[in-house]
Amino acid sequence: MSRMKKEPRCILAPNPSPLTGPGTNSFLIGHDHVAVIDPGPDDPGHLKAIQQAGAGRISHIFVTHAHRDHSAGAAALAKMTGAPVLAFGGAEAGRSPIMQRLASSGLVGGGEGLDMGFQPDILLSDGQEIETADWTLRALHTPGHCGNHLCFQWGDVMFCGDIVLGWSSTLISPPDGDLADFFRSLDRIEIAAPRRLLTAHGDPVEEPSARLAELAAHRRERTAQILESLRKESAEAATLAKRIYDVPPKLLPAATRNVLAHLVALASLGAVNCDGELTAGSIFRAV
Repeated sequence: MSRMKKEPRCILAPNPSPLTGPGTNSFLIGHDHVAVIDPGPDDPGHLKAIQQAGAGRISHIFVTHAHRDHSAGAAALAKMTGAPVLAFGGAEAGRSPIMQRLASSGLVGGGEGLDMGFQPDILLSDGQEIETADWTLRALHTPGHCGNHLCFQWGDVMFCGDIVLGWSSTLISPPDGDLADFFRSLDRIEIAAPRRLLTAHGDPVEEPSARLAELAAHRRERTAQILESLRKESAEAATLAKRIYDVPPKLLPAATRNVLAHLVALASLGAVNCDGELTAGSIFRAV
C-alpha cells in the first residue's frame, strides 16, 4: 500500500483549548499530489499556511470528522486550491440507531461542536482507497467520538483524528459520540496494526497497541465507577460527573457528556434504567 515516502508535514492551527490541547494538527503528504488531512478551523492565517506549504499542488482535502476544529476550514481551502473535500459524510452521518433516536428526541451534542454546514464533495466508504502517483490512503470508518469519523491509513502510519489522543482520553458526547462504537473502533485500529498513530491534537502515538489498551481500560474503569456510584444512590449524569471526576469546574460539562455516553451504553445493555424517555437530565439507577 505504501511507497517510499517522506514524513508528513504538520501545521498546527492556533486554536488551543482544554479539548483541543495545543491545537489542531493539519497534515500534508505528497509532493506532486499533496493531500491535506484535517484543514482545521476556518482561520485565514492557518489556511494560508497550508496553501503555502502545498506549493500549488494540493489535490485532495481529507476530513476525519465534522467537528468545527477539523472541518470548518475545508470549504475555504477547497476554494483556495480547487481541491475536492473527501469525508464519510455530513455532520450527522454514521450515527448508530440508538443515537439517531436520542437526536430525534432533542438531545444535542457538546464539546467542540458539530459543523452542521459541512458537506464533502466526495463521500468515502469504509475501506475505500484513494490513490495518486504519490500516495495511497485507505479510509477506515471509526465512529465513537463522532458518527462520521474516519481514520486514514498510509502504509504503516495512521492519521487517527480524535478517536485516539496521546495526551488525553477522547471526548464521547452523545448523540455524536457513542461508547459502544468507540470500543469497536479501537478494535478495528488494533486489527489494522499501524506502527504509528498521528493524532489531530498533540504528539504522535509511538506505541499504538499499548495506547489502545490503555484507552479501553480507562473506559471500563469509568463504567465500574459509575455503576458503583449508582448502587449507592440514583443520579443524573451531571451529579455522577461531580462524584467521579476530579477536574476543574470548566471541564465538568465535558465530563458530564462522557458520563452520559456510559449511561446510554449501560442502559442499552440493561445494566441501568431511568424513568421515561432517556435524556441528558434523566435520573438513572443501577439494575
